[in-house]
Amino acid sequence: MGAVSATARTPKQDRSRATRQRLLEAAVACLAERGWAGSTVTVVAERAGVSRGAAQHHFPTREDLFTGAIEFVAEQWLVALREHAHALPREGVPRTHAVVGMVVDLYTGPIFRAALHLWVAAANEEQLRPRVTALESRIGREAHRLAVEMLDADEAVTGVRETVQATLDMARGLGLANLLSDDSARRTGIVREWSAVLDGVLRRGI
Repeated sequence: MGAVSATARTPKQDRSRATRQRLLEAAVACLAERGWAGSTVTVVAERAGVSRGAAQHHFPTREDLFTGAIEFVAEQWLVALREHAHALPREGVPRTHAVVGMVVDLYTGPIFRAALHLWVAAANEEQLRPRVTALESRIGREAHRLAVEMLDADEAVTGVRETVQATLDMARGLGLANLLSDDSARRTGIVREWSAVLDGVLRRGI
């Protein structure tokens, strides 16, 4: 009887996971397109094709939904980054350039646009601020760790840790510049030149 019950529960659990994922993806899309003010639980539920009650079953509060959405998509991106790491050039400036390009792509894509709306909202929403601050800090640490890993950077060498972090900060700035207009042409030149600077710093310890 127990085995039958467990088997019967599986499709229900699968549907629940699928519903949760649709809600998270819809929340990110709504934030990127509508901003915080235009992204309510009702709007997200409609976009995901589920009832408001179903949405609140998975995410009791608006803050739960949107912080969960950013975390979900950021983790997906980090997993994809790890999977693509094996395709990077083996060493030197070409590898450094490829890594910098991948990081910049994150900050000029829909994930960053959605996250930015959440950060701006957190500046004015007391209930949201500590959760977004903690989330941004955790994602930032993981992005830095992953960049160090892909660059094979030795942070014991003077200036390496700071320059890797400067790469992430630069990528964030490029993402902001891209919000108002297509900045791809200028960005391409900056990524190329910064990759050469970064590679020079990485080679100090060799």
